[in-house]
Amino acid sequence: MSGYQLAQLNIATMTGSLESPEMADFVGNLEHINALAEGSPGFVWRLKTDDGDATGLRPLGENILVNLSVWQDVAALREFVFRSGHVEIMRRRGEWFARMAEAYVVLWWVPWGHVPDVAEACARLEELRAKGPTAAAFGFRSVFDPPDAPTPGQGYATDDACPAT
Repeated sequence: MSGYQLAQLNIATMTGSLESPEMADFVGNLEHINALAEGSPGFVWRLKTDDGDATGLRPLGENILVNLSVWQDVAALREFVFRSGHVEIMRRRGEWFARMAEAYVVLWWVPWGHVPDVAEACARLEELRAKGPTAAAFGFRSVFDPPDAPTPGQGYATDDACPAT
């Protein structure tokens, strides 16, 4: 077993405020999707405030939501994102969020038990945007093995196409 776990950050630019009618279905599904994540095999931790989600945190701007979590490995996160009920919500993301020209999802390895903070996560996203996929910051299409793997830093391409598109 690896001494590392996978951290992930994804961000989204809202097309309206959380209180707006445009965002009502998204807000209405948050509790369900968060419970689905927490009940998924390989889930470790997710960022949340006392309200139970992270929608009140806006480190990148008032209209940008952040989602930060830690998973056992890429396979566990991939299963949740691409093969669970989460896909149904992803299919509807165009109703609530603007298209983003830059990377909006970043993955990176953290030592087992480490809980990343928002500043660390945002720095990883900026690194991915500046340098492209590396062992320090990557996405689902260019995955890197954890530092304690037989071939640490070894990157490999995947054919993960989002089933929601």
